[in-house]
Amino acid sequence: MMNDPAQWWAQLNPHEATLEAMLFGACVALALLLVWAVRRATTEWELSVLLGHKLVDGVLFPSALLGLVFAARAVWGSSHPVWFFNFLVPVCLSLAAIRLGVKVLQVTFKQAHWVRPVERSLSWIAWGAVVLWLTGLLPLIMDELDQIHWKVGTGQLSVRTLIEGGLTASVVLLLTLWVSAAIEARLLQSATGSELSLRKAVSNAVTSLLVFVGLMLSLSAVGIDLTALSVLGGAVGVGIGFGLQKLASNYVSGFVILAERSMRIGDSVKVDGFEGRITDIKARYTLIRAPNGRESIVPNELLINSRVENLSLADSCLLQSTSVSAAYGSDVDLVMRLLLEACQQQERVLEDPAAFVTLSNFGADGLDFVAHYWVDELKTNLLTLKSDIHLQILNSFKENGLEIPYPQRVVHMAATSQFQG
Repeated sequence: MMNDPAQWWAQLNPHEATLEAMLFGACVALALLLVWAVRRATTEWELSVLLGHKLVDGVLFPSALLGLVFAARAVWGSSHPVWFFNFLVPVCLSLAAIRLGVKVLQVTFKQAHWVRPVERSLSWIAWGAVVLWLTGLLPLIMDELDQIHWKVGTGQLSVRTLIEGGLTASVVLLLTLWVSAAIEARLLQSATGSELSLRKAVSNAVTSLLVFVGLMLSLSAVGIDLTALSVLGGAVGVGIGFGLQKLASNYVSGFVILAERSMRIGDSVKVDGFEGRITDIKARYTLIRAPNGRESIVPNELLINSRVENLSLADSCLLQSTSVSAAYGSDVDLVMRLLLEACQQQERVLEDPAAFVTLSNFGADGLDFVAHYWVDELKTNLLTLKSDIHLQILNSFKENGLEIPYPQRVVHMAATSQFQG
């Protein structure tokens, strides 16, 4: 610890310091080699927090460097005076803490606007603590903060206890978020349909359990007696029974939906007059996206207690249709063949079940035909598909001289008498 930088510099042994610097360089090289080896061995795994996107961008490099520097200091200090390692250990510890916090926040909250300010604040706090530690001020400040205490129940809390407990709680919660994010990414990888919904339910349950355990450990680290939470738990239970029953109902409904798989991520549903595809099922609400880009946030309780049309529960095949009129006197067989070919020529139209054409009505202006075709709702943009079929029908009618009739009306004029005056 560098309590007096001037005295430390005066007593510095250049030869010992040079050897110590070379030993630190070897630690850096070994840490880089370890990261490179792990990166080569896990090319198919997603380890963005541990390895990052560059060789020194993840948590593994500063963690490995911290362990190597700590071991080197122990070995070197047993037979030599230590000059630099007492400075390097807190620096490496601060670097590892910053990298862990930044990477976990980036993975857990990918699009949150507050992540960047939190990252900068975390860096300033960590490096400030290093400076205070190296100058010998941090122990003095902590001792003074320990003198500011008060009694809470049967125990005592001080400002130092709160700070140390808050730091411990932050580390525990960061590790909890990291583990839960890794489990969710692993479970949801290459999963579709009902399997995706089941894995989402497992992921939500594991995340909730880990956050609860992390919260309990954090409260214990701060110094709060967990047995005193029994009264708080009873109050929370009463609150849920009265004021929070709707919120609790939404959370329970979310787990029910995911468990019974009546609605899955990717299903096309119609609920409360809104039709679209389920893009995500959260613990409290379900996100439904319409083909035009509009999104609806539907509370899970509404999906349980109201009538919901699931258009792709049994499978993802949907029957679509388009109506066309042809003038009276047209070749009916030719019209039906052209409509069928217009559907079959589209790659997004399924061959099984096969498309078919019907003469639906004798209209006032012409013969009404309907072309029916099946599509895979999960892979098809229905709006552009119907437009492509319409264009193909229009071109086919022009090439074969078929007419799409205009509205026609017959007006009968009543005979009028002429009066001469």
